[in-house]
Amino acid sequence: MKQVTASGQTVEDAVQSALVQLNTTEDHVDIQVIEEGKKGMFGLFGQKRAIVQVALKENPVDQAADYLKEIAQAFSSDVLVHVKLVEKHITFELEGEKIAMIIGKRGQTLNALQHLVQVMLNRHAEDRYRVVVDAEGYRSRRKDTLEQLALRLADKAKKIKKPVTLEPMPSYERKIIHSVLQNQQHVETLSDGQEPNRHVVIKPVK
Repeated sequence: MKQVTASGQTVEDAVQSALVQLNTTEDHVDIQVIEEGKKGMFGLFGQKRAIVQVALKENPVDQAADYLKEIAQAFSSDVLVHVKLVEKHITFELEGEKIAMIIGKRGQTLNALQHLVQVMLNRHAEDRYRVVVDAEGYRSRRKDTLEQLALRLADKAKKIKKPVTLEPMPSYERKIIHSVLQNQQHVETLSDGQEPNRHVVIKPVK
């Protein structure tokens, strides 16, 4: 955390001096007044300058990126983390030689990292963020796979006239299944079970 100690004739002067040194504005810092300062007799004798300690507020998104990088580097020391922030939606894109290890089987390791970062970030941030942790386009490929799976199993449910149960998935993957089948006239979907074993059931409509 970057901080400076500055002085001035008044607390306000000292704060302004610190802000210039940090090249920032007052809404991005924490201010601690060390000495209020005193004008002194006739403005000369016994005068004391005001002293403040001003520190840049830690950016929760940067903290989350550092946290993610620290964990990911346990799998591969060359991992890079790229951050894309759109309003309150953050995507952390991982890049590295051993990226398959970080993704894990059917994205399980990547999902675990995403959960950890989501909890860490929203615990310390004033505003709630939606977090996605991706690795070299895995999320897009997984979405395509799930959409194809949903359509294939919907056809199966119609043919056998019985419900078809999918494997347990995190909520955002279940949402993909529900979304792609929501306009299908001959099937309906529902989520069943308790986390972490909650899953989608595709049922034929009679």
